[in-house]
Amino acid sequence: MIKLTGLALVLALTAAPVFAQTPPPPPPAEAKMQAMPYVKAAGMSDLYEINSSQIALEKSRDPAVRKFAQMMIDHHRKTTAATIKAAQAAGLSPMAPALDAGATASINELQTASAADFDRLYIGQQLPAHQAALDLHQSYASGGDKAPLKTSAKAAVPIVKQHLSMLQKMPSGKGADHAM
Repeated sequence: MIKLTGLALVLALTAAPVFAQTPPPPPPAEAKMQAMPYVKAAGMSDLYEINSSQIALEKSRDPAVRKFAQMMIDHHRKTTAATIKAAQAAGLSPMAPALDAGATASINELQTASAADFDRLYIGQQLPAHQAALDLHQSYASGGDKAPLKTSAKAAVPIVKQHLSMLQKMPSGKGADHAM
């Protein structure tokens, strides 16, 4: 049995893990079937992708990560516009996308990440964020309650699948020898 006392105990209990990452939270279950929760969740997902990727353009020195980040900004601006247009066609008045506390925590983690940890954290957040987005869009496309949004969700699926495929080929951190 290891005995920790004094300073060692304080350090053991308060030291933040160096390699922690905070993926944004998955969307609520109702977003998979109901129009307004879907629009809110899709908008938040896109906004997270745009904001996190803007940080990647500022902080990453890896050309592959920077290229991916620019693509995220471009693609997610388009999917946001498509979702808003579809929501309006469905007779809804969507609010501007906003981040919740969990997505904000993910963004904050990226903003404060060291240069050495940034790419690994960014990619580490992107994978679960895109898996959640894929689930959201596939679920709403198959069981959503508004036809224009179902069509928009269906159109987002191959885009998110492309992003996931690219992410799975990217290095997840230092020492990885994968190529994009």
